[in-house]
Amino acid sequence: MAENGTKEKIKWTTTIIISSSLKSCEVATALDRSHKIRYSDSVENGSIIFSLSGVAFLLMDAKECFTSAEEIFLAKIEKFINIHQKSFLVLSAPFHGPEECKLMFRIQQRFLGSNLRILPVHNTVNVINLMCTIAKMASKPNIDTICYRMITTEAYIIEQSPVWKTLQKLKLSSDSFNPS
Repeated sequence: MAENGTKEKIKWTTTIIISSSLKSCEVATALDRSHKIRYSDSVENGSIIFSLSGVAFLLMDAKECFTSAEEIFLAKIEKFINIHQKSFLVLSAPFHGPEECKLMFRIQQRFLGSNLRILPVHNTVNVINLMCTIAKMASKPNIDTICYRMITTEAYIIEQSPVWKTLQKLKLSSDSFNPS
């Protein structure tokens, strides 16, 4: 506790593996200010991996997607999601208009049912905030706390549910129903 009685905000830091292709990128520079950074030539170009939480992000610029062949950037995304279980495509554009929405829709259609999630962003601050929030929530002990809260909330809702109370009063259970 701080002297004024409020909780101090603990700074969260972690080790991040960043593609060497992003060494001069604003995102890498901003992350380097508050985290331990390792650059790697062996990860997919444009990828940022939060090793402790197992979350991986692939940074792509919408303009670059428009200027390259669709098969090329889709192959890059496919390779990325085949390697990383918790994968996020960070699609950057200053403005997400109709063309950018069509692009996201095509990517969603192509990877429907996969582990890919698409995050539309506008600037470096958006990128940093989204990545750090997701990675922090996916890391221990935060994920344990979230799971515990969800379990206790579910139990509370069931316990306080008027429908549940009515069913208990009627002593109905799954074995009391006779289909014939």
